Amino acid sequence: MSQLTQFRLLADYNQWMNQKLYTAAAQLSDAALKQDRGAFFGSILGTLNHLVVADLIWLKRYAACEACAGALAAVVAQPGPTSLDQCLFHDLAQLTDYRQWLDAQILGLLQDLQDSDLTSILTYRNSQGVTYHKPFASLLVHFFNHQTHHRGQVSTLLCQAGEDIGATDLVLLIDDIVP
Repeated sequence: MSQLTQFRLLADYNQWMNQKLYTAAAQLSDAALKQDRGAFFGSILGTLNHLVVADLIWLKRYAACEACAGALAAVVAQPGPTSLDQCLFHDLAQLTDYRQWLDAQILGLLQDLQDSDLTSILTYRNSQGVTYHKPFASLLVHFFNHQTHHRGQVSTLLCQAGEDIGATDLVLLIDDIVP
């Protein structure tokens, strides 16, 4: 399996898991979604917003890569977040719509990339203005790992609120190969 095929699998997993989380979150009241549960970003809604914020930041950085610019033009046109804990959406329905749109942008990016694009070096500045030059493929690994990390937090918060999202293993999306 090529590295690009693996990233496409992670993008599919990302979308699948987000659908599961948002479906479970929709079962909760607005107050339960906004309740401070002691998580790093406070609430379920705060953590879901953080994931959108971080995805926007990274996708805007990826757009500097020539191979990504076309696929991410719509993301670049979006206003940039001002902080990692910014609440872009106070309403779960609006956040859900935006999450679905953002996941479609991620899938589109991965469909447009070629294996050779993964070897490029991406130059970007972090939120403190420090410049970095890092391998694009490694930054994609970070992108998907970051999502998994915070989705795990949301999964726990949902469980504590009485909502079980069910099985979450990536292996469920990997095709079974019959010998």
